[in-house]
Amino acid sequence: MTEANILLVDDDAQFIDVMRKRLTMRSMEVFHAGSGEEAMQKLASHGEIEVVILDVKLPGCSGIEVLRLIKQQYPLVEVIMLTGNATVESAIDGLRLGAWDYLMKPCNIEVLVEKVKEAVEKKRRHEEKIVDARVREIASRRG
Repeated sequence: MTEANILLVDDDAQFIDVMRKRLTMRSMEVFHAGSGEEAMQKLASHGEIEVVILDVKLPGCSGIEVLRLIKQQYPLVEVIMLTGNATVESAIDGLRLGAWDYLMKPCNIEVLVEKVKEAVEKKRRHEEKIVDARVREIASRRG
């Protein structure tokens, strides 16, 4: 069984390759994108994505802008921001815009995996609550 469906967004191909292998070994399905635009296309075509691991510095639009778009279009998808050169301001901006967490590169793989699992649990709980509410609504109409 897949532990999580992840979209890894980073313009560093070597980083993506290493992280994809490490996460796949931990029973995670990993999609990847090299830009914000590509990330949004992947989200549109792969509805099973639960968590986005998003680099702050991307070509074109910034990771913060991509986070804003993700939260507008896919509010239940959780986002973990990753950066090699974090500032307090970018961390605050990311968390304020709805990022699940903010980690520095290089990050410990076990810490990242734990953050992904927490984010997936949160997303799945939200989805269950939505389904339960819909079932109650339908039952009350028939009732």
